[in-house]
Amino acid sequence: MTQEVHGEDRQITLVDDKGNEELYEILFTFHSDDYDKSYILLYPATSSESDEVEVLAFSYDADEAGDVTSSDLHEIEADDEWDMVQGVLNTFLDDDRLSGE
Repeated sequence: MTQEVHGEDRQITLVDDKGNEELYEILFTFHSDDYDKSYILLYPATSSESDEVEVLAFSYDADEAGDVTSSDLHEIEADDEWDMVQGVLNTFLDDDRLSGE
């Protein structure tokens, strides 16, 4: 999967292995001292209020200016790291349509 950041770092296009592109909005970012990593959570830009939304999470490396480029997102592979991210997401969200994942 590849990523492309769009204007003002609020949207990212994810491209899957088949070349399909989907635009995502940035839900929020946070830093974990336990893992010494920063994380970004995304949801589909095309979702509506009535949709059940799948939230995607990646760790990322920002440059010195704090910008995130297409090569800066990394898939999360460790179960304990996923559990931590899910806990932060559950704490952050109060919107039922997003908290189902």
